Amino acid sequence: MAPSLLQRCLRILGLALVLVVPAGLTGGCVYRLDVQQGNLLEQKDIEAILPGMTRNQVRYLLGTPIAATPFRADRWDYMYYLRPGKSRKTTQRWIIVWFDGDAVRQVERDVPVGRAGGSSVEQQG
Repeated sequence: MAPSLLQRCLRILGLALVLVVPAGLTGGCVYRLDVQQGNLLEQKDIEAILPGMTRNQVRYLLGTPIAATPFRADRWDYMYYLRPGKSRKTTQRWIIVWFDGDAVRQVERDVPVGRAGGSSVEQQG
């Protein structure tokens, strides 16, 4: 006796469910790592940087600068980037510390990421 049309449709539907449901469940369970780069810049540490502080004091509070170059000995850049794995919201901070010799001259807080630190900053000091 041949299976009826209803039985064939139920078999096809059952097979489709068996194949699709596990794929849908495993696709939603992908673990995404948090991406964190740079120095963790806490607001209290940033606010503690004052003009006249030494390089060692700044390094103690903020850590080693992410970008210090021998071509610009008067500038240290601190950058921080965090993208939580389950969120699309990113946190980005960029702090520039300017020096006169060994002493802090100026601190630029929350510099817009993507802005080139150039001559406009030098004219402010």
